[in-house]
Amino acid sequence: MDKVLLVGVELPSDDNFEMALAELGSLAKACGKEPVGVVTQSLDVINKPFYIGPGKVKEVKEQAEELMAGEIIFDHTLSPLQIRNLQKEIGLPVEDRTALILEIFRERAHSREAMLQVEAASLQYMLPRLAGLHDALGRQGGTTGSMSNRGAGEKKIELDRRKLEHRLTELRRELKEVGGQRTTQRKKRNRSGIPRVALVGYTNAGKSTLLNALVEYSGQKEEKKVDAKDMLFATLDTTVRQITPEGCHAILLSDTVGFISGLPHQLVEAFHSTLEEALYADLLIQVVDCSDDHHKEHIKVTNETLRQLGAGDIPMIYVYNKADKVKDAGEGLPELSGNRITMSASGRVGLRELVEMIEGQLTAHYKECEMIIPYQESALVPYFQQQGSVRALNYEESGTRLHLVCPDRDYQKYEKYLVG
Repeated sequence: MDKVLLVGVELPSDDNFEMALAELGSLAKACGKEPVGVVTQSLDVINKPFYIGPGKVKEVKEQAEELMAGEIIFDHTLSPLQIRNLQKEIGLPVEDRTALILEIFRERAHSREAMLQVEAASLQYMLPRLAGLHDALGRQGGTTGSMSNRGAGEKKIELDRRKLEHRLTELRRELKEVGGQRTTQRKKRNRSGIPRVALVGYTNAGKSTLLNALVEYSGQKEEKKVDAKDMLFATLDTTVRQITPEGCHAILLSDTVGFISGLPHQLVEAFHSTLEEALYADLLIQVVDCSDDHHKEHIKVTNETLRQLGAGDIPMIYVYNKADKVKDAGEGLPELSGNRITMSASGRVGLRELVEMIEGQLTAHYKECEMIIPYQESALVPYFQQQGSVRALNYEESGTRLHLVCPDRDYQKYEKYLVG
């Protein structure tokens, strides 16, 4: 494994500095790197040239030499100028948290959509950093005079920039095609009238393990299961399974990519179509690793990410998973009540209680009704076909009559169209 030195900077805006630094070490290990040391600094304002202070840069260099580290990894996103300056002063490759997460995603992406998404996110990250890749271009041949050398470098940068922008345009077109296919699949599932339940949560909380446990509990075949590994970002692709657990109606259960503190905005944007499975769900199951000391912070990060996606108002069940790993089962864990439950997905403990909770939530938050949508509001018809279950559709003089099952939020929002 490549030895790396971690650098953490605590700013006034950082609420969970220790958690973020611990995660950085886990991310490095997930990428096949061995953290051999940590250098930290508290700052009121970042240093524009180096992010950290000049004295701390010298300390990082000395620590790296002493520990024989071959790379420096920062816990914050660095600007192209800062990376360039740091590499020049320290004499080693410098990587930030965003680049590290992108590296992991590149290794874990297997489906065509995931690979396209990761490549698009990587290009978005690389574009403003091209100048750092061309430091030596000004010293390449040409006629005499500094302007001549400068021009050669700028031409090479612009050429590479155009290539990357062209490739990014191609990727966006391909992703739009794949996204269209996903939308078509989602519409077909919506027309089935089967409620949609999405597993969400922090990375490595046990979402895939829970999906497999529910598949097994429903008596489904082994090939319906997905790979579940004890590692960060083991799942990048959304998986959807139709299951009918004992004591529950049929549901469409989807597994989504995990969240993490400081998830690069490029990845949030690139994986938006995948994360839309949560946006269109009737019920969210947030899986929480309650054996992690920072699980409360994980819940906050997940809820904030869901809010940014527009899924903050969807009913949710909190599954406090890995309860078997908690030394003091009563400390900091909720009782089995309301929309919170403790369980062990790997040990298949608490599945029956979870299924009962899912059934109760779906029943409580859905209404069967009839509406007449005026023709001037006809855009609502495809909306209900996508968001709810339209069981019958007829055209009448006053508008389109829909017999449907819809979430409470839509029932209340469009109450004026109710009939009967």
